[in-house]
Amino acid sequence: MTIYYQPIVRMGADRALGAYRLAGGACWFDQAIMRRRGQADQWIAADDIPPAVLARLTRTSRPIAGMDMDRPHLMGILNVTPDSFSDGGKFCAADVAVSHAVAMVQAGASIIDIGGESTRPGAETVAVEVEIARTAPVIAAIRAQSDRPISIDTRKAPVAQAAIAAGANLVNDVSALAYDMATAAVTAQAGVPVCLMHAQGAPATMQQDPRYDDVLLDVYDYLAQRIDHAVAAGIARDRIVVDPGIGFGKTLDHNLALLRGLSLFHALGCPVLLGASRKKFIGTLGGGQDAADRVPGSVAVALHGARQGVQLLRVHDISATKQALDLEWAINGAV
Repeated sequence: MTIYYQPIVRMGADRALGAYRLAGGACWFDQAIMRRRGQADQWIAADDIPPAVLARLTRTSRPIAGMDMDRPHLMGILNVTPDSFSDGGKFCAADVAVSHAVAMVQAGASIIDIGGESTRPGAETVAVEVEIARTAPVIAAIRAQSDRPISIDTRKAPVAQAAIAAGANLVNDVSALAYDMATAAVTAQAGVPVCLMHAQGAPATMQQDPRYDDVLLDVYDYLAQRIDHAVAAGIARDRIVVDPGIGFGKTLDHNLALLRGLSLFHALGCPVLLGASRKKFIGTLGGGQDAADRVPGSVAVALHGARQGVQLLRVHDISATKQALDLEWAINGAV
């Protein structure tokens, strides 16, 4: 039976005696929840976590696309699509997209994530040539103006390859390399890092009655399997980021369970990305029928992720999120 260890995370400079730093960052823990399927959870001292698991929980990851992983970074969302749920159609023109990317960098984004295919619930697949035409020129134009890291948000190997050639530094695959088997080879050959995200089903159907035995443990096991797949394909483990996939084949309760259990994913030994910005569940819980009205709730979720040691926060609203993070770190004396 698999045993799972979820650290009980706190943050700040005033750490308990003997506490461990989570992933080498500002968060720390001295206790954990031991989880087993079909059994009651058990609280244990951090010293009782098996040494191999404890090493994964405490190890500082190597830089990803030039970004140190001992603090949270903001990944700015740039959708060059006509139909994305929050900003579809706003940045389709290349000059407008580049200007928005530059503005996000100036506001504090550590990396820009560019997508040419909407993966919102109900979205249809976009042809490869269309996706490349939307993304590669924008990536090249941004790269001509900035050396800030760029990620390509795609499930398709040819799109990833064209993006890397244009200057992208990371492949962000919502299918965790399962949609196009060639994407792993493209990523491995280029030597760029990859983000593996969990999704249940394709975007067109993923919100049609998603079900799990235990959403937190099921997503963890899936990501562990996809890490093994990526490593077998030649992608070094220290070049892998994991994302639990908030909103991708999940109900409101599923999303909340994943957010509560975020720290568990550090036991995979990879940096964690959280992408919840402006998503529907935020409006359901906090109000905001339109995506643009969900900024305060999005910032709250991002702060929760940072307090759980998440290293990459994928957000639309850079300035608001950065201001909140800066205040959170200053108040808590996080070092």
